[in-house]
Amino acid sequence: MTEQAVETTAEVVKRTLTGRVVSARMQKTITVSVERLVKHPKYSKYVRRTTKLLAHDEHGEGREGDLVDIAECRRLSSRKAWRLVRVVKRAEQA
Repeated sequence: MTEQAVETTAEVVKRTLTGRVVSARMQKTITVSVERLVKHPKYSKYVRRTTKLLAHDEHGEGREGDLVDIAECRRLSSRKAWRLVRVVKRAEQA
């Protein structure tokens, strides 16, 4: 009985990440590159690791080079389980 009470009162925490838009060529989808620093187990030096994620962009706000916030959501396709929250910083136009 206590397990059910815990499940109903527990809040679902959605993860948010910040990354750079690498591609915006698809309809309603952007590719976001997220970088993180991981400590090397042997050498104790921090190594930069990159992950590419597909995010849902309903209104086509994200453009290549923009810095964006994305949040976890339900799975929308086989690779897309994130959505665009906001554009933090626009890319400079060349």
